[in-house]
Amino acid sequence: FPKGEALRATDGNRSRFEVMKTDLEVRNLEQKGEAEKVARKLDGQRFSVLRQAAEGGQLYGSVSPRDIAALATENGFAVSRAQIALNAPIKTIGLHKVPVSLHPEIEVTINVTVARNADEAVRIARGEDVTARREEGEEAAEEVAAAAEAFFDPEAAEARRTRETAAE
Repeated sequence: FPKGEALRATDGNRSRFEVMKTDLEVRNLEQKGEAEKVARKLDGQRFSVLRQAAEGGQLYGSVSPRDIAALATENGFAVSRAQIALNAPIKTIGLHKVPVSLHPEIEVTINVTVARNADEAVRIARGEDVTARREEGEEAAEEVAAAAEAFFDPEAAEARRTRETAAE
């Protein structure tokens, strides 16, 4: 046919098609073998990303597949952003499991720790909830403020305690 988009089913074209088919199968097996080698090294790897975030753990930006691919490449893995199977960008701090599709038949999972600083990344990797610790710190700060008020202005502290007791 004029544009070459289709061919007549002649013996020559069939044999050419069979040769192309075997070449594609061989190339697919080679790519699958390379992907399996990378998968053994990459599966379960841990990467840390530092981003600015609010006190509640919400990122001001996000971590996209492009960021994760760049991080993996920096650490010596040949991964493109198209291979990062992240449905939506990461928008919170914490430990996130990210699937990586190295080949249509091979998928591995990497762990990405998103934190505000390196110390927080280590704490998150250990399993700590860094947002809860901040809330506990706020409660401790309130107790310190109440103790300071009781020391410097005992009458105001007594009045506040009376109001809190009446409210309960």
